[in-house]
Amino acid sequence: MITLQRRQLVGHDILLARHGNHICSMRLDRGNGRVIALLDDGSVDSAPNLIAPGLRLPETLASVLRGDRKFFAALLGVAVILGGLVFATSAAVTGAMGGNPEMVQMLTAYSAY
Repeated sequence: MITLQRRQLVGHDILLARHGNHICSMRLDRGNGRVIALLDDGSVDSAPNLIAPGLRLPETLASVLRGDRKFFAALLGVAVILGGLVFATSAAVTGAMGGNPEMVQMLTAYSAY
């Protein structure tokens, strides 16, 4: 069963162990896979964010959406096309029946039963 949870950043723990209360702020450098900390004396330290490069971490909602972006875009495109076809079909059927008053009266009275 897939559980979507926030990934724990190993780099945060490493930097907290190294510097403790001397950290002013931390940020994640996704491109390099590192966590970078700004210390209160103005210096900067960084730590790797992975325990092992081949380790498969649990999926998060953001990683699922990022990985399946093309699929969701295609699904949205199909939904828009189908919605447009349904709307165009209903407009064509209404236009074809609009000239016949008996048909319009029957369609409006049918919902009363």
